[in-house]
Amino acid sequence: MARNVNKQKFLFFSRFLNPSIVGSNRNCRSLGTLAYEEIRVTPEKPKESTAFVLHGLLGSGRNWRTFSRSLASKLASPSSSVGWRMVAVDLRNHGKSAEVKCLDPPHDMVNAARDLANLVKSRGWAWPDVVIGHSMGGKVALQFVESCARGDYGESAALPRQLWVLDSVPGEVCPRASDGEVEKVLQTLQCLPSSVPSRKWLVDHMIKLGFSKSLSEWIGSNLKKAGGSETWAFNLQGAVEMFSSYREKSFWSLLEHPPEGLQIAIVRAENSDRWSPDVVQRLETLAMKKRNGSGGIVSVHVLPNSGHWVHVDNPRGLLEIMAPNIVCSS
Repeated sequence: MARNVNKQKFLFFSRFLNPSIVGSNRNCRSLGTLAYEEIRVTPEKPKESTAFVLHGLLGSGRNWRTFSRSLASKLASPSSSVGWRMVAVDLRNHGKSAEVKCLDPPHDMVNAARDLANLVKSRGWAWPDVVIGHSMGGKVALQFVESCARGDYGESAALPRQLWVLDSVPGEVCPRASDGEVEKVLQTLQCLPSSVPSRKWLVDHMIKLGFSKSLSEWIGSNLKKAGGSETWAFNLQGAVEMFSSYREKSFWSLLEHPPEGLQIAIVRAENSDRWSPDVVQRLETLAMKKRNGSGGIVSVHVLPNSGHWVHVDNPRGLLEIMAPNIVCSS
């Protein structure tokens, strides 16, 4: 097919790994890798940088498809020799990865991050230059960097140059720190049967229980056809365990002593209810800390006119924060 080198066109394609596993259980861990989508911008450049994009609880990579495409486009400067590949990952128990067998428990931040390393190794990819994580995905990203720096993924592993943590509190999360909506949603879903009559039935049921229409419709978007009814596109129990790990993990030590050469950018949504004054002050203090050439750096950005769902509430504002500050491969 002819290609017009004077135009930028998107090559947008999905690569969902085959979840079927062949062989003994002993080989399951190495063969069970995450589902993902890739987004590239053409024409191809002499060099390519890679960004992993990680969704939040009960989400999937497709939630970030539009934003990833917009970011890739924004970064595709005609004067730049570097092209971008965005890899929107379905974390374990979510999206197409919920169908992958042998992503063994415990379902926690450590194993969710290790899944990313296993994906890189199984595909023979270079290690990502940038990792972007929203909400729970932000802590998976932090865990990935911490484990990578510790040598948990072997000598071949390379730290990303930059980490973007989007509206994800880096320390332990106390249920009293927000209105407890996530806990209420999970408790509600656990009380429902594994299959429901229809998406409309679920949305109506959630609204009757007091949830907003937008949240109820988003929950409904996570259903998939199963015979004459619909069932969840995620593994609910596994997701609950991941949420518990997300609340318990703290990465303040990593932020206080980031590895050499790493940039950690925290984006706090202006109207998010997840940030206490103490946490905000602690982050701002870290951001002002001078490294004198040693160690990594932490920066903090505030996204105006946005609640927790940053890529939906103010995607343009998020692009304006991220695009000028994204690093690429040398």
